[in-house]
Amino acid sequence: MRTRVKEELWLLILNYLKRKTIKKITDRIFSLSDKSKFAIVESYKAARTNIMFSLSAKEKKCFAVTSYSKGEGKSTVSANLAISFSKMEKRVLLIDCDLRRPNVHNIFKLDNKKGLTNVIGKMVEIDEAVKHDVLPNLDILPAGTVAPNPSELMCSTRFQELYEQFVRDYDYVIFDTPPIGVVADALLLKDMIAGFVVVVRERSTTHGDLQHLLDSVKLADSTVLGLIEVGCTYDSKRRKKGYYYYQYY
Repeated sequence: MRTRVKEELWLLILNYLKRKTIKKITDRIFSLSDKSKFAIVESYKAARTNIMFSLSAKEKKCFAVTSYSKGEGKSTVSANLAISFSKMEKRVLLIDCDLRRPNVHNIFKLDNKKGLTNVIGKMVEIDEAVKHDVLPNLDILPAGTVAPNPSELMCSTRFQELYEQFVRDYDYVIFDTPPIGVVADALLLKDMIAGFVVVVRERSTTHGDLQHLLDSVKLADSTVLGLIEVGCTYDSKRRKKGYYYYQYY
């Protein structure tokens, strides 16, 4: 039985991660393309549509992806959502804001020597740190050098200035943020984003974890836009409408 959460939340179930294909997909996770499995592509399109409605309603172009704990797949989902948005011929920026355990650069096989922390610290200019056209219409800003004070950097005036520049230069900005159950860094973005897309992993994220996350976001006066469940086993009963489906609460 699933946790009963807020009625306005949507939950997208991704059923394509069979055990035997997990390693293969993880090794090449960013290559969401015309050659990707139909189920994967369509699932991310469905998630994209829901997020776009939320952004439009809140008149914002930024959102964050998070989870409760590490290893639940948030960076993978962030990467594939960024790719999906870029396929609409819109300028997209994916920012790795997980300054303690960055992973976006690993997914896309990018250099992480210059990134967000280096720009905030005024060690490099923004154009030196942003990786332009990693894929058509998709730019990526890696986390950069691991800093001892991530929370302070994200609260800085310089970060606010960068945010304002990103909003001017891009159609969509996606933040890959630290797990809320580990550190509170993600909640520092609450005034910049429309809300959080929460990644939950089957047989990993517990009902208690999810409730704690929802309570933390509510306490911070922010919003959960919806949930994406990954790591699900294939269920033939759900084939009637493809390999994914929506479930509302």
